[in-house]
Amino acid sequence: MTTWQVWLAGLGSVMGLMLVTWIASVVRRDASLVDRVWGLGFVVLALTYALLGEGATLRTWLIVALVAVWGLRLSIYLTWRNWGEGEDKRYQSMRRRASGSFALKSLVTVFGLQGLLAWLISLPLLAAATAGSPSGLTWLDGLGVAVWLLGFVFEAGGDWQLSRFLADPANRGRVMDRGLWRYTRHPNYFGDTTLWWGYFLIALATGAWWAAFGSALMTFFIVKISGVAMTERSMTKSSREGHEEYVRRTNAFFPGPPDSD
Repeated sequence: MTTWQVWLAGLGSVMGLMLVTWIASVVRRDASLVDRVWGLGFVVLALTYALLGEGATLRTWLIVALVAVWGLRLSIYLTWRNWGEGEDKRYQSMRRRASGSFALKSLVTVFGLQGLLAWLISLPLLAAATAGSPSGLTWLDGLGVAVWLLGFVFEAGGDWQLSRFLADPANRGRVMDRGLWRYTRHPNYFGDTTLWWGYFLIALATGAWWAAFGSALMTFFIVKISGVAMTERSMTKSSREGHEEYVRRTNAFFPGPPDSD
């Protein structure tokens, strides 16, 4: 199979996962199941590319391992965080607007769309998993792993710190401004975008400059659409204690020392 045939096979595999998840969402009346399988979708894509691509190398299994660690952690964390919470308010709003036709519409506008986005974003994984040369790892691979590790620490560390903060009743109504959250208002989103540029550097080690599109698309959606922008709007409406001061002194995305230091 050519690289692009493998990529098309990846589209089939991730859409299959989304179809199964959609069926479960209809049964449970909970479209937010799609968020829980978002990371898992990339694991399925990486495995598809690795198993169908020709000439698997050490780089192939390196990218599969990195994606598996990231994707499984994210899916497990979101499942744990949202367990027993019911459908997310975003999807409840969509369900009300669509009335009785939401189930069918969500197949396209929620599950199909996210499957398509995951497939487009996965270009760095495709390049890294299917390129037969160079057969050995290079300094770009090493740099990519280092960048991925930095991103993973920010994403997983930020999620862990926030979950501990929210678990303490004494923090109800307060702004999380400790740990990594002291240096950026969105360490988890910064970490997510950073590790995707780590994937790109590993892909670039094979000469696949075009894979930058996937990492750039992930960055755009996290910063402008589904991550930072959406959370900022939500936090502004919540009027948590100390929110305005926190915004004034803390970078929105890139980590940096608080202005008050």
